[in-house]
Amino acid sequence: AGGAGAAGGAGAAGGAGAAAAATGRRRRETSNADDDEAAANDGKENGETRETQRPAHTHTHTPATSMRRATITGARLRGGRLAGGLRRGLAGRRAFAVSAAQAATGLAGRRKMSAMEVISKRRRGERITMVTAYDYPSALHCDLAGIDIVLVGDSCGMVELGYENTQPVTTEELLHHSKAVVRGAKHPLIVGDMPFGSYEISPEQAQATAYRFVKEAGVDCVKMEGGRVRAETVRKVVDGGVAVMGHIGLTPQHISVLGGFRAQGRTARKARELLDDALALEEAGCFAIVIECVPPQVGKAVTEALEIPTIGIGAGPGTTGQVLVYHDMLGMTAHPHYKAFTPKFCKAFADLGRPIREGLERFKQEVEEGAFPSLEAHSPYKMSQKEEALFNEMLLVDEEERRLQHDDKAKKLKETDEYDVLNLYGGGYVTADKTTPKDGK
Repeated sequence: AGGAGAAGGAGAAGGAGAAAAATGRRRRETSNADDDEAAANDGKENGETRETQRPAHTHTHTPATSMRRATITGARLRGGRLAGGLRRGLAGRRAFAVSAAQAATGLAGRRKMSAMEVISKRRRGERITMVTAYDYPSALHCDLAGIDIVLVGDSCGMVELGYENTQPVTTEELLHHSKAVVRGAKHPLIVGDMPFGSYEISPEQAQATAYRFVKEAGVDCVKMEGGRVRAETVRKVVDGGVAVMGHIGLTPQHISVLGGFRAQGRTARKARELLDDALALEEAGCFAIVIECVPPQVGKAVTEALEIPTIGIGAGPGTTGQVLVYHDMLGMTAHPHYKAFTPKFCKAFADLGRPIREGLERFKQEVEEGAFPSLEAHSPYKMSQKEEALFNEMLLVDEEERRLQHDDKAKKLKETDEYDVLNLYGGGYVTADKTTPKDGK
């Protein structure tokens, strides 16, 4: 992995075009082979492979066996800023207890996803799944579904908090939501999205914010938007021990510069700039890069130029993985205006918004009609006949006094409630009991 980061970055720094990129890829392939051999040898020396955990009947060439290289956290990883940063940032991966629910659902045997394992999946040609979620229940569902990565995105501001865009979201708000996601998703890699204004001022500011996400919220790594201009910042954060996911293409935090939520990379020059951005981020130490709202040719070209995974969102099928927002992909919102703002690239894998609305409407109707709760089905707590008789006797002791107090309170509340509300647009004024015409008749 270290060789991949260093050699990929060398191609970016040179910026020499297709021939240089091809040469860089050949160098990376050679470096990767050396790294794989070294990682395997180190794993044997340190006794950190998973071979002892494999059942006797399991064939040698299994995905679990292939992934053992990614589990070496204390081994001697060779070459490159990426390996060094990930070694420092991921050595203390979060441990988790096995609950009864996990054991019952078969999650107890699953291993916690790490940034190194995400890179390993890309090398084996496996697709990567990522879902943007913001709370404990959705994180729990992602965990049960076996999702690889959960992103606590700043889109929380629009989806959960009702903001017009992602710019108003604060670090404190995302830390709050990140803590909930961490509690719900024990196996996926948890990525904290650093909000607008929390990392752009200086690399030192970015590093301080990244530390807050890891220390206070418990996320595994952070994400930040931007290309080459963000390379120094990425390098600082990775050198400080926190793994970083990059983000290029449409960067929603910068809509005031982009002129709105617009697709990117639609000209040859812009597409090439995105490729150079991706290479620069890889060289700086990113373990993965989100590519948003670009033509599929661009997403495919960027993916082929990198050794680290790419996660596409509106970037075509050629990326290593795909990400969608939890609420979007499940059709959670049924507001009539919502579909106008749902991204065109989003596919609804379920239509939960309609049954959610219908369920709420049925609840309202049954409560208003007195059908819920029923004494038979929804009132499980019982009182013995003896205690009920004693209770009724107690109520008779001060029945008259309580009736008088009740009548007095009711009278005061009625007097308070009889206010006049002016109707500024015609129709007279409204009282608690009736609507009176303007002329008072």
